Amino acid sequence: MKQLFLFLSLIGMMLFVSACNNAPSAEKEVKVMRLANATPDDRSLSKALYLFEERLEEETAGSIDVEVYTNSVIGGDREVFEGMQLNTIQGASMSTGPVAQFADEFNVFELPFLFADEEEAYRVLDGEVGERLLAELDKQNVVGLNYWENGFRMLSNNVREIKTVDDVKGIDIRTLENEWHMELWRELGANPTPMNYGELYIGLEQGTVDAQENPVGNVVNSHFYEVQDHLTVTNHIYNASPFMVSKPFWESLTKEEQKAVERVADEVQKKQRQMNREEVEDSYAIVEEKGMKITELSEEELERFREATRPVREKYIAKYGDEWLKQIEVETN
Repeated sequence: MKQLFLFLSLIGMMLFVSACNNAPSAEKEVKVMRLANATPDDRSLSKALYLFEERLEEETAGSIDVEVYTNSVIGGDREVFEGMQLNTIQGASMSTGPVAQFADEFNVFELPFLFADEEEAYRVLDGEVGERLLAELDKQNVVGLNYWENGFRMLSNNVREIKTVDDVKGIDIRTLENEWHMELWRELGANPTPMNYGELYIGLEQGTVDAQENPVGNVVNSHFYEVQDHLTVTNHIYNASPFMVSKPFWESLTKEEQKAVERVADEVQKKQRQMNREEVEDSYAIVEEKGMKITELSEEELERFREATRPVREKYIAKYGDEWLKQIEVETN
């Protein structure tokens, strides 16, 4: 009797296992990844988010569903960064200026005339300094993956042609909400006013500010040429745009999904930088066609701008020390 009971129990277990094996498998969990920025929809940074969406969904066979929100649709830079901290937004790329509001270490990238050209910037960003700075974002509940490119910032205004340092004096200029950007323009004799990027066109149109400073691609895609007469190629700050994801979202991914995100981020980084440089060349032609006067400063005048803004670097060192600056100098020389 005991043997019969054991036999029947064994048969029951086998039938149960067989039923489980033949049951329809549960649907694979799909993770939603919302990407956001404050950049116009047709700028290279926004195009790169759409490319990231396409490539990551391919790489993960749809296990990650990417949604892209550009042009401040779900908030400006500050709101987007805070959204990543809370995991209501899962990823973003924004200039280092807004990032520095949360991670002080990034302020080093907001110093004037830090990089001579893009290649010099890439050596630092893709090297040890760049990696160490991205690691600092962990304290903010954010994972930094790499650096995309917003580009060199330049000055536009509707008051007068800016040909010398002295021409900047007295101009009311919109800046990022970053103390070093504001210090830069104070040292040049301008009156800096922080303003949300989404409000900038109206501010220029209504005369709240006379001037703004952004990469030339923004001048085109935000139609600033409609309310600005002059563009001066100052290249006073190079803006990298870290590509970041929410740490809680990152930790929810499988190892395979994390590798896919890293792989696609690196692929898109290369294409975005190339797109941005092409965009700069096209944008110069467009703003000139739209009637803006483009002024290129002589090397002598650029040196006057560098000299006039040197106190900004001195104030930075007094506040934060010169460790990051020294390391950047090593990697650029």
